[in-house]
Amino acid sequence: MPNSATHYPNAPKVQPVARHTLAVIVDNEPGVLARIAGLFSGRGYNIESLTVSETEHEKHISRITVVTSGTAHVIEQIKAHLDRLVPVHRVVDLTLQGEALERELALVKVVGKGDHRVEAMRLASAFGARTLDASLTSFVFELTGSTEEIERFIKLMTAVGLTEVSRTGIAAMSRGPDAM
Repeated sequence: MPNSATHYPNAPKVQPVARHTLAVIVDNEPGVLARIAGLFSGRGYNIESLTVSETEHEKHISRITVVTSGTAHVIEQIKAHLDRLVPVHRVVDLTLQGEALERELALVKVVGKGDHRVEAMRLASAFGARTLDASLTSFVFELTGSTEEIERFIKLMTAVGLTEVSRTGIAAMSRGPDAM
């Protein structure tokens, strides 16, 4: 069977969709987060993860980490739109800078007795999770790791009595000595 490029030479090439982690430095002032979220929703872009925290207290500067997916063209549009917002100082695509360090924290509540309780403790130990709370019928575990590790842990805990999950979203930073 001929491929679409030979069969339809003028057909547009389909660009792959990729996940990107963007670090955005902004003024810490009311409404900034709403404006950034509005930029995404107004254009139909999805936010997979969003974290924000003040990083320079004296200067009232915050860092927003946004994980989103799109074609190369869509990601460039998102970065350009973010760059034009007035309180935005800088936008960096950490994905393009190479292997960025990404971590997430999750609190995971598991309820169970007997074998399920023993298995929950074994799994938590295998993943390096800390036990923050324990009762005769439940545990609350804290796990820090990559999104994939967190997802694996949650999936395994589902089988032994997972009842609640709270996640921080992704915090990310490029490797090496250079600052953003």
